[in-house]
Amino acid sequence: MPKLKSTTIIPTDQEEAIINAGIASDPDTYVMTAAEFAELKPVKMGRPKLATPKKPINIRLSQEVVDYFKGTGKGWQTRVDQVLKEYVAHQ
Repeated sequence: MPKLKSTTIIPTDQEEAIINAGIASDPDTYVMTAAEFAELKPVKMGRPKLATPKKPINIRLSQEVVDYFKGTGKGWQTRVDQVLKEYVAHQ
């Protein structure tokens, strides 16, 4: 048996029987077969895929530019991208 935290309360056999009887009497409860369970696909976590994903590159910037944008906090690379997009839009 795995080691449990001191706050874990394990139901007694009688409590477990009451819980299982409640589950069995619930018409919305469905127990999957082993075959159905095997067909499940894992849920993909994280951000949704972008329609136009960003492309990772290496770029050399002056120290003053890097210091300025890093000084604005988290998301500084996104802000650099926005400034460059605005520049491209005005050309």
